Amino acid sequence: MKVLAALFSGILFGVGLAVSQMTNPAKVQAFLDVAGAWDPSLAFVMGAALVVSSIAVAIARRRPQALLGEPLQLPEPAALDLRLIAGAALFGVGWGLGGFCPGPALAGLATGVPAVWVFTASMLAGVLLYRWVFRVASIRGLRG
Repeated sequence: MKVLAALFSGILFGVGLAVSQMTNPAKVQAFLDVAGAWDPSLAFVMGAALVVSSIAVAIARRRPQALLGEPLQLPEPAALDLRLIAGAALFGVGWGLGGFCPGPALAGLATGVPAVWVFTASMLAGVLLYRWVFRVASIRGLRG
């Protein structure tokens, strides 16, 4: 049942990304071009996502467990630190340059467009590089 729920959720998420055109880099870049030919339509998509997720989190906080019986693991608020700010900045730069963020890039793999595959491969290489750098830093005692 859990696998089917995950499959349904993933398909629904992917369809939502495709319908909202979040998988279209030109649409995303037009949204980010606030000084030029700005397309504000994705702001409505993000606003709707924020409303839906806020309601879901409010409901989840009142439940002792998830719908399928697993314990709920809601994130705790994190302090702003250099790693968080740098990560957000890198995310924004990557999103602006590539027109993709991780979710839409993964959903866009189904299109077979080579640029999506290149972006996703680059994203995964970045994740692996990050893990390697922080593992080396941890081993050498450079990170707390």
